[in-house]
Amino acid sequence: MKADTCAIHRKETTESTNADARAGRPGEVFIAEFQTAGRGRLDHRWLAPPRMNLTFSVVLDAAGRPLADVATMPLVAGLAVVRAVRRLLQGACTGDAPELKWPNDVLVKGRKLAGLLCELNGENVIVGIGLNVNQTVFDPELAARATSLALLAGRPFDRDAALYAVLDELFAVHEIWQASGFAALHREFAAIDHLSGRMVAVMQTDSDDSPVSGICGGVQPDGTLLVGGERIFAGEAHVVPIREGMVSI
Repeated sequence: MKADTCAIHRKETTESTNADARAGRPGEVFIAEFQTAGRGRLDHRWLAPPRMNLTFSVVLDAAGRPLADVATMPLVAGLAVVRAVRRLLQGACTGDAPELKWPNDVLVKGRKLAGLLCELNGENVIVGIGLNVNQTVFDPELAARATSLALLAGRPFDRDAALYAVLDELFAVHEIWQASGFAALHREFAAIDHLSGRMVAVMQTDSDDSPVSGICGGVQPDGTLLVGGERIFAGEAHVVPIREGMVSI
């Protein structure tokens, strides 16, 4: 499927584009200027000022795929966003290529450019994407951790062009995933794996007081994160300072 042939449903305001997408069919896209109940992972709120960024959800076919494969969709979709960002920036960030932070963040220069939230809905996967496009001023608590295409390139972007770039890449990687699973995309993902070789702590919830920690061996072909020799299936990873005498891998 190509972006210029899919059905795109636009709203000024909605509760959540992921909620809207539950009534959609594979290939349909639901986009809104403002979400009153936009969410990220672990029920974190996703806030975006109207007519600045992109908040949208895409319905993808997952019929017949085992749950273990479906669990890799945030990584697959994140890879699509990275591909699109490379195209859109066209070398504007030489030496600072976009990276993927397991399980659902796209970073440039260590700052968050996009986030994803994937949900299984029957035989479909809903891929929710928030991409910072033209926002140049962020709330104080986010200013040191967020970035946008406009900040990175020093110019504003056409949001529809950014949307179609992401959709084209998303449909392309989804086709590969349907045929061969995440393992077929693993090598490409590994090249932009933000956590690999770093000391990390993985929390299952915001209040998890016993996170799994250790040197990260990177995302594995099955989509799990290897931390201190242990495979992690779900959680939120945080990079922590490497202690004196500790050697990265």
